[in-house]
Amino acid sequence: MENKEILSHIDHTLLKPTATWKEIDRLCQEAIQYQTATVCIPPCFVQKVKETYPELKVCTVIGFPLGYQTQAAKSAEAWDARQNGADELDLVVNLCDVKSGNLGEVVAEIGAIRQLVQDRVLKVIVETCSLTKEEKIALCYCVARGGADYIKTSTGFGSGGADLEDVKLFRELMGGRLKIKASGGIRTKEQMEAFLEAGCDRIGTSSASVLWKE
Repeated sequence: MENKEILSHIDHTLLKPTATWKEIDRLCQEAIQYQTATVCIPPCFVQKVKETYPELKVCTVIGFPLGYQTQAAKSAEAWDARQNGADELDLVVNLCDVKSGNLGEVVAEIGAIRQLVQDRVLKVIVETCSLTKEEKIALCYCVARGGADYIKTSTGFGSGGADLEDVKLFRELMGGRLKIKASGGIRTKEQMEAFLEAGCDRIGTSSASVLWKE
């Protein structure tokens, strides 16, 4: 797979809590130069990035990284991100609801955020490393019923990252109903290719530079 093709599927990511504007600025310049799908950045940088690089697609995170904020708090975050110009939002699912069996609440929360962000791309992070196979299956249907565009494997802050078997499961269950984003621990070109070939439409990684250093 050509590097250019891989890059077109990458959310060029910097979400560490100590990120500086200098680092975010460099990330954006790289994204434009190498034509990645988006930059994925902390909410506090969204407005400045959109003002500085209006041509750039910007992704940010909601309820990150733990996901157990109230629906009202997440809705406020989502509205703020939309107003600041975010093109795509990655929402962390409430695992407290998942583990309690409150799947109706999970669907309701996703649906509420969907209504707020309107035509923006909405991805739901399910943190696969914390789920049983049965929960992964159930969440596929929750994410689809809530109206999201993507199911996303991981925050990158959990005990594990993306797994090819999870991507294959999501693809088998959802087919063309949901797109898939893999993130967490994807650092090499070979890994990126493998996840794209397994059915991912998007890859979140802070290691995209391996593709332009070859």
